[in-house]
Amino acid sequence: MGSEMCIRDRTQLLRSGLPITGVLKAERSAIVKARVPGELRDLTVREGDTVQVGQVIARVESTEYADRVRQAQQQADAARAQVDIAQRQYDNNAALVQQGFISPTALDNSLASLNAARASHRAAQAGTEVLRKSLADTVLRAPIDGQIAQRLAQPGERVAPEARIIEIVDLSRLELEAALSPADSVAVRVGQSASLSIEGVAEPVPATVARINPSAQAGSRSVLVYLRVAAQPGLRQGLFAQGQLATGQQQALAVPLNAVRIDKPLPYVQRVADGRIAHQSVQLGARGEIAGETWVAAQGVPEGAQVLRGTAGALREGTQVKLLTPTPAASAAAGGRP
Repeated sequence: MGSEMCIRDRTQLLRSGLPITGVLKAERSAIVKARVPGELRDLTVREGDTVQVGQVIARVESTEYADRVRQAQQQADAARAQVDIAQRQYDNNAALVQQGFISPTALDNSLASLNAARASHRAAQAGTEVLRKSLADTVLRAPIDGQIAQRLAQPGERVAPEARIIEIVDLSRLELEAALSPADSVAVRVGQSASLSIEGVAEPVPATVARINPSAQAGSRSVLVYLRVAAQPGLRQGLFAQGQLATGQQQALAVPLNAVRIDKPLPYVQRVADGRIAHQSVQLGARGEIAGETWVAAQGVPEGAQVLRGTAGALREGTQVKLLTPTPAASAAAGGRP
């Protein structure tokens, strides 16, 4: 029997993990919406363009709103003039009361007229400010830095309030939203690391658990976990990603998973003892990836025992075997495994 089919069990650092899948999305994104109705003007940005926070994205035709502001301002000026007239009348009546020419009741009536004029002026000013806000809302600005992901309206189109104009995404901070079963989510903690395989990206991309949703999803009962993905050139929102989330590690006596056989009531491994095959029952523990191969913690096998890989097939207990020293070509074909 070739020695490439046999391996010595040994203490290994097993890193346990959970498979995760999901779609990349930007941590920060924004939909710019129209705040006032009107005809859309000056919308020049398109998908892929870069914008800065505060940059003017588009405008809504503002002539009508500007006219309303001027009208409201004139009404406020007229109300202010009435305040001045009521103030002078009150001052005159106050002087006449002191001289005894009119009764205090007339002064009270003058004060009431003055207060009413002041209230009318304040209401007119408030109305002017509301219309100024509507005029300012005709200018649409970018709320965040980022790139245009979608343009949802066209110049010249008449838009209603809350109509979606553009979507902006910030690709400097991407995250993966992964759904885990309730049982798997128990082992997940903020700060745990993961390695992701993303379509179109040759090398694995590191990620870190940033947040864990405190509530399970209705219906599926799954728990959403959010992983912050390291920024790299070429990453885009919407790309599919899959990988392994590391949930723990431990030092344990381990064997390759394919060496464990389950054709008996209890799992066992085939090991070589004194030149013969012995079936050794084992208790299995944590699993982990080592050099692309899955290993499993196995209690019951003495450290350093020679264990047959799964490629050796099932051998009857007590079968006499002899391990052959592999040639260099055979070692290369076996990938240099012991």
